[in-house]
Amino acid sequence: MAQHFSLAACDVVGFDLDHTLCRYNLPESAVLIYNSFAQFLVKEKGYDKELLTVTPEDWDFCCKGLALDLEDGNFIKLADNGTVLRASHGTNMMAPEALVEEYGRKEWKHFMSDAGMACRSGKYYFYDNYFDLPGALLCARVVDSLTKNNGQKTFDFWKDIVAGIQHNYKMSAFKEITALGRLSHFSVPGHRPSTLAENCGIYFPEIKRDPGRYLHTCPDSVKKWLQQLKNAGKILLLITSSHSDYCRLLCEYILGNDFTDLFDIVITNALKPGFFSHLPSQRPFWTLENDEEQEALPSLDKPGWYSQGNAVHLYELLKKMTGKNEPKVVYFGDSMHSDIFPARHYSNWETVLILEELRGDRDRKPEESEPLEKKGKYEGSKAKPLNTLSKKWGSFFIDSVSGLENTEDSLVYTWSCKRISTYSTIAIPSIEAIAELPLDYKFSRFSSSNSKTAGYYPNPPLILSNNETLTTK
Repeated sequence: MAQHFSLAACDVVGFDLDHTLCRYNLPESAVLIYNSFAQFLVKEKGYDKELLTVTPEDWDFCCKGLALDLEDGNFIKLADNGTVLRASHGTNMMAPEALVEEYGRKEWKHFMSDAGMACRSGKYYFYDNYFDLPGALLCARVVDSLTKNNGQKTFDFWKDIVAGIQHNYKMSAFKEITALGRLSHFSVPGHRPSTLAENCGIYFPEIKRDPGRYLHTCPDSVKKWLQQLKNAGKILLLITSSHSDYCRLLCEYILGNDFTDLFDIVITNALKPGFFSHLPSQRPFWTLENDEEQEALPSLDKPGWYSQGNAVHLYELLKKMTGKNEPKVVYFGDSMHSDIFPARHYSNWETVLILEELRGDRDRKPEESEPLEKKGKYEGSKAKPLNTLSKKWGSFFIDSVSGLENTEDSLVYTWSCKRISTYSTIAIPSIEAIAELPLDYKFSRFSSSNSKTAGYYPNPPLILSNNETLTTK
């Protein structure tokens, strides 16, 4: 494989939407997501009201790359070889001695080879994106509550979390809001919504009521860059698991009402990672009319706006559109589970990971983590930016393994860090970071022959630069 990657060499450029093209104001969106689930658990499922109160300090628990063991209520952070680096029961961190007693130095019981281990199963759940992270804090606090109040040692609350997801993010919720036409009567998170709105959950009503509080518009540099790609003859794709109406709201806000002119193909409700892993017969494309799914298609024959679908039929259309037998596709996304791993593993696409942990890693002060225009605009306790370092869990990229008696600790890559270099072509903090580069700019790519830091642009995480030689298993 070539040592460098260039957008100029790609025929097709695809994008995820949430946290990729559309950046969220993380301190605000995290609180909204947390409250939308906490209120459901308390009011609909009878959980303790203490879940509704969150302090700014509580948010330090959030760290991408954690796994929740759904049976014992433990959160764990894995090394690249599958051993457990840190763990907590609920929000309570395990001391080193308790960690060794619980997990030893062996592989975690659910660990498998990298490609074989799903990020989600009936036994565990990996938190790998900013939609998920507020749920990690909520689940940890649920474990705390059930342990303290009920003395539970095994847990079955996950079914209630799933019900909360269905309640807040069901396809019909956004339409129900529009039909009500009384958005000004909806409450903000933390207050009881109106009776008419309760079936819609809290998340969609609040995003629709005040998008500027939660969303960042795309900078002009990104809009010009997208047009530059289009002018260069690239086919532009938007592939999102968000539903059609929500996708339209986001894109109109961040890109403008003419956003559809930029994209040749828009695929909503893509149900990633299944979009990449499922056979065409399992996941056909559907036509849309007024954002409603109408007709399942036996194949994809022309550009347009569709729902669901699969990468196989999409690639057949891309062959026709480019006139090439093997058009080269690059896909930008923020989720290793839903975007990067499946696009590389199943479709062999080039992949660009949006990794906000790289934003300002070298020179940003914590208080500068939020855009100036957002400061002081909204009241109330905010979450820390979820892309900043967790004191409880340490670095997303590396961590230390306690040495045996009379030996020093050793540094190792985390499992999350290993997956970045294995499945990403490059990793960048945001699309804005590359928008002013020429399209033929040659990025150093991650590959087996390069160092673990080669594919990070514009710079590797500072903690990796300072620890180039690490223990690998």
